[in-house]
Amino acid sequence: MDEATRDFETALAELEGIVKTLEEGDLPLERSLELYERGVALSRFCHETLEAAERRIDLLTERGELKPAPELGSPEARPADERR
Repeated sequence: MDEATRDFETALAELEGIVKTLEEGDLPLERSLELYERGVALSRFCHETLEAAERRIDLLTERGELKPAPELGSPEARPADERR
């Protein structure tokens, strides 16, 4: 993700704006494709961020203490079925 998108809330707000713009349907094809690609990247970022938060909650619930979640993009941060 780029430097402008560092947190979940910013990414989600941008993604919502992209969806709204694409739903209006008044864009040239090339611009629609650019926005769609950006939306996919933002969606992935949001999904990874939510998964990391879920892992932190799982650790807290299982052990009664909060431990730092793995860095995004690290092998430990990926779901087990994607690490292979």
